[in-house]
Amino acid sequence: MGEVRLMNKKLTLFVFVDAFGWEVYKNYGFLGDLLPYARRLETTFGFSSAADPSILTGRYPDEHTHWSCFYYSPQTSPFKCMKLVSFLPRCIFDRWRFRHWLSKILAKMLGWTGYFEMYSVPFSVLPYFDYAEKRDYFVPGGIMRTDTIFDYCVKKGIKYHCSNWRKSEPEVLSDIREQIELEQMEFAYLYLPKLDAVMHMYGTVAPQVEDKIRWLEQQVRQITELAKQHYEQVSLYAISDHGMANVSGSVDLIAKIEATGLKFGTDYVAMYDSTMARFWFMNEKSKDAIQSVLQGVKEGYIVSDEELEKMHVFFDDHRFGDTIFLMNAGILIVPSFMGLTSIPGMHGYHPHDKDSYSFILGASPLGEDINSITDIRKVMEQELD
Repeated sequence: MGEVRLMNKKLTLFVFVDAFGWEVYKNYGFLGDLLPYARRLETTFGFSSAADPSILTGRYPDEHTHWSCFYYSPQTSPFKCMKLVSFLPRCIFDRWRFRHWLSKILAKMLGWTGYFEMYSVPFSVLPYFDYAEKRDYFVPGGIMRTDTIFDYCVKKGIKYHCSNWRKSEPEVLSDIREQIELEQMEFAYLYLPKLDAVMHMYGTVAPQVEDKIRWLEQQVRQITELAKQHYEQVSLYAISDHGMANVSGSVDLIAKIEATGLKFGTDYVAMYDSTMARFWFMNEKSKDAIQSVLQGVKEGYIVSDEELEKMHVFFDDHRFGDTIFLMNAGILIVPSFMGLTSIPGMHGYHPHDKDSYSFILGASPLGEDINSITDIRKVMEQELD
């Protein structure tokens, strides 16, 4: 092989590892020799649908408007056609493979480029909801309000590469190697999501988790070494969106609500996420009855509007819920509209729970003002200026 040509260029490389929380990092470590500086970061309330846009925009959900994927809007629902198949037996049509396949078909028919899964939401329930993530927010113009770091790069004329989240991890690693060798980009966002799936399956303390983290270390080390061969300066960071909690129990909240005798769609509408339930009320009777039930469920609590405002997820139009009930850390709603059985690991609890915190790791000291995942964009822009 010929001698590799060193370019007088700088590459800023941000490695995103989904669900690699602060507590998991403290347990296993990650590239301590390359990234000796670490800051614990507060995540957003909610799931990746809220956290990822908050990283890319540097703003909270009440600004960029991406919080939960499903929001109440029967007038604009793109799922009205699902009423035609709502009679199909759930024992057959709730299978993950069928729903994953059907989700892909629906997204293509609707012209959506963002991530879409219908999970276990009943077909009869879907027509009450619209879906927020219609556009791919990893490309310029993908966020409903405000901009992302990729819009910033386009505006500033910064050449960048962002992993295609539809591809496997080996594929995105191959892609970034090719981009490094072309020596054209100034900023790279390497998206590695599979640790999240491993911890959902095994919890946070399992040999499979450590094996995955050590594999990720090896891959990032190799990518960094390659980048140093092609760039005079490489600024490396590792980030995550949220943590992961070990599941310790579950509650059949749906059965408790249905026991009131209230009629779904006439008295109330609900979205049962894995760690929270969101309700919309058609009358005061249903509101009083459901809130009474919720107050009796000691494994969770009703989140006040004041607390939602503090967490930057309050919306005046209540599109995401009139009442939001959050489970205590480690407790799942089972069954839910996100899954019908319990699993060992889950996120989406209160941002101040110890297992919810995220991190940023760097080769240089990180400022005391870097405390939230919304501050990650500030670090990105500082590196790119």
